[in-house]
Amino acid sequence: MSSDSLLFEVKDHVAVITLNRPAQRNAINQEMSRNLTDYLQQVRSDDDIRVAIITGAGGAFSAGADLKERAAGGGKRREDQAPATVIEADLAARWPTMKIEKPLIAAVDGYCLAGGMELSLICDIRVCSTNAQFGLPEIVRGFFPGGGGPQRLARSIPQSIAMELILTGDRIDAATALQAGIVSRVVPPEELMATAQVIAGKIAANAPLAVRAVKEVALTAMNESFEQGMRFGGAMRWVVGQTDDAKEGPRAFAEKRDAVFKGH
Repeated sequence: MSSDSLLFEVKDHVAVITLNRPAQRNAINQEMSRNLTDYLQQVRSDDDIRVAIITGAGGAFSAGADLKERAAGGGKRREDQAPATVIEADLAARWPTMKIEKPLIAAVDGYCLAGGMELSLICDIRVCSTNAQFGLPEIVRGFFPGGGGPQRLARSIPQSIAMELILTGDRIDAATALQAGIVSRVVPPEELMATAQVIAGKIAANAPLAVRAVKEVALTAMNESFEQGMRFGGAMRWVVGQTDDAKEGPRAFAEKRDAVFKGH
């Protein structure tokens, strides 16, 4: 399945969403944003999908929002047209604020700027090529990131590094992103998707309910005390322990074979 602006495919429990406007460096226009939201909803609802990779075509992840489209519309974002659109916003109806229970991997090549970087930050794991460039340059255009960039970046890396990127709009290269902790791996461009697929394959081979539960435990712990996080983790571990997959793992170990997890 695909659209004009996005490609979507599923193989071996792994979905790959490819931003597909290479001539525009995969700038995110309204059509792409709507389609991206739809495909992420499909990732959430399709039990055959256990993990998803988001990447970009043509040597770029995404240069951000399509500013030409925005300028043609008067310069405002569509969702900023009235106070009610902010107060009554359905956070699950847009990709920047949608809760994604399954693991997401960003495979970043080339530009990963503005809304593109915000898209990468919704992912749990980010790997990039040596050509990658990261930044939140909105501030130099007279506004600031509205898709969760400041909030997620400030939670992900040391405060001083995050604030310098947010307030200056400067770009950083792949090596600096690795040093800061924005990405977990830097590889040659020709190895990028293979690397992301290997990581996705390892995740997809694990018990799906355990994977979803441990992701929720880890993310929830960011907003709780250690004691609260441990209590929640203990409850979720008990729940996962009641599943058939939790019985299959030890059984496969004892029988010296690979476990076959079915997600129940």
